[in-house]
Amino acid sequence: MTEQDQAAMGNQAGDRADEGQTAGTAKRSAVVYAAAALAVLLVGAAIGMLITLSAVGRDDPPGADSVDVGFAQDMRTHHLQAITMAGWARNGSQDAEIRQLAFDIESTQLDQSGQFSGWLTAWGQPALAPIDQPHMRWMAGAAHGHGDGPAGTEQMPGMATSEELARLRNSTGAEFDVYFLQLMLRHHEGGLEMAAYAADHARLGYVRNMAAKIKQGQQAESTLLTDMLTARGSKPLPS
Repeated sequence: MTEQDQAAMGNQAGDRADEGQTAGTAKRSAVVYAAAALAVLLVGAAIGMLITLSAVGRDDPPGADSVDVGFAQDMRTHHLQAITMAGWARNGSQDAEIRQLAFDIESTQLDQSGQFSGWLTAWGQPALAPIDQPHMRWMAGAAHGHGDGPAGTEQMPGMATSEELARLRNSTGAEFDVYFLQLMLRHHEGGLEMAAYAADHARLGYVRNMAAKIKQGQQAESTLLTDMLTARGSKPLPS
């Protein structure tokens, strides 16, 4: 073997080592980013809960059967599923636009969930509705009966079933991106009914304000989700 051949082999080995180092650095950076993003989200939720606890003590607490308590419990349950799906997209999608949207949804809904928890704690109510109580019982004339998910959750519009969540979790690439957008769009549209009702019927002003904020925000995000699906050559899921 000539000196030139030996030098070429050495260069190739060096290139492979550099590629391995680059891949390892990228992987470590992704892990660090995900951990940092999660820390930011959790801190924001905790701060939201603490601020809420200090703010709601001035009002007479609503009762267990009130619109205020029912909305906080059910919207928190609804949000927790969206947070789960958004977390998967934030960590798993290769599409920068989808990762940014997922982070925005996750951070917003974690903060709101923290506020719901703060309200319910201050009111002396459980953080989630009792398992033997139907969801949306606080809404007069509410339509129930979506899907075949875990006990209770099938009664809230927009909630993904366990089978749909499994399909999303097991998808990759463009299939994952499109299905995430479809499930999140349906999820947002399903939550609008609760937000609109609470914005009109909750007794406490800060509950009505939060419900109106959720309604406005999810309407805007629904438009964005629809546009993102169209740009990827896909359509929303059937109602």
